[in-house]
Amino acid sequence: MDPLSALRDFTTRGELDKIVRVGDEFRFGNDYAFPCTAETAYRSKQGNLYTLETLVYYVKNHHIKHTEYLQNSRTQKIPAVTLPDRKPLLEYLQGKVSSNDAIEFVVLQNPKISDALSIDVEEYRPEDPGLVGNRAPAEEEEDEKSRVRVPEKVDYISMINALERPLKDREMLLECRHRDFYSVLVASTRREEERQRMESQQRKDGLVAKSRLMGADERGLGFWKDGEELGFDGTPKPKMHLKGSKIGEGVPIIMVPSAFQTLITIYNVKEFLEDGVFIPTDVKVKQMKGAKPDCVTVQKKFSRDRVVTAYEVRDKPSTLKAEDWDRVVAVFVLGKEWQFKDWPFKDHVEIFNKIIGFFMRFEDDSVESAKIVKQWNVKIISISKNKRHQDRAAALEVWDRLEAFVRSRSHT
Repeated sequence: MDPLSALRDFTTRGELDKIVRVGDEFRFGNDYAFPCTAETAYRSKQGNLYTLETLVYYVKNHHIKHTEYLQNSRTQKIPAVTLPDRKPLLEYLQGKVSSNDAIEFVVLQNPKISDALSIDVEEYRPEDPGLVGNRAPAEEEEDEKSRVRVPEKVDYISMINALERPLKDREMLLECRHRDFYSVLVASTRREEERQRMESQQRKDGLVAKSRLMGADERGLGFWKDGEELGFDGTPKPKMHLKGSKIGEGVPIIMVPSAFQTLITIYNVKEFLEDGVFIPTDVKVKQMKGAKPDCVTVQKKFSRDRVVTAYEVRDKPSTLKAEDWDRVVAVFVLGKEWQFKDWPFKDHVEIFNKIIGFFMRFEDDSVESAKIVKQWNVKIISISKNKRHQDRAAALEVWDRLEAFVRSRSHT
């Protein structure tokens, strides 16, 4: 019996434990013994015949992952079974299939058997009529039946190679033959032109907002932009302060909490309102270079309006003068009573009648976090902790409600 058939026989019977390696050979119980490096009749898809050592190690370790199997094979210096051969080889060895195209049984030449057969055997010459005439017809028929026909060796590898279609390697793929990327170039160029047009539009909007701010400065109103004072005319000029519900003359003010417990602070309000992206305060503090700004100017950049209103954002109520409070139009609330300690209003009802309030929270926060805020006349805006693409919708909601509130106060 050949090594592959013996291994299949022991595998199907569940007697792999009886296959023991002794020195340089495998002993199949007391039945067979083969050299470890003996080639079997199973040919891999790479063209080589698997050795008995390779097949024995694989069939005993087929249950582990292929990567771990390869690593263990390298460690023990045993040639491994390739990944494409694993399944068909295992099905054959376990008896699930009776044959396989990769199996090529050959006639093993054993010198000892050949020598034994050559003893006392006369040379057979078919042309010798004496020998043919002496054989009985029954003997010739029996000899014909017992004759073993060895099929011609078929070169399966050449047959497979003739049917294969050559695949491209990495370098040939990069050449991109018969490919036209002109449409990709046009799309990218169009996108770049659109980006430049948007930047140009934003610069125009900035100039309009700046002219409005400079107009306010010429009337004697000092204001801040990104922590830098743009100018203040100390010459006393007549100012108009509307004590009713109208907005005071100058740049509108948005108040934010100075505490880090809230989502929107003076550190990240610009990115949220202008770019529609929420960045945690602690991240912005690490990115910031220089001291904390006293005032930040924000504009509604993602708007189709030709004229964009600028807003000042502050977080220190104690620094506001009496006339500055007429310009406060909005506040991001923390949900704590002490936030309104230095505010010149008697209660929350008066505050949120003259100022629109916003409370920012994560959508999966507990209801208790907004328990106090629900008693106030403020708008609760929810954002996701991880889905940053949803921040733009939240920022637009803030802008829409703020602009509607400002219009209503302006017409009062």
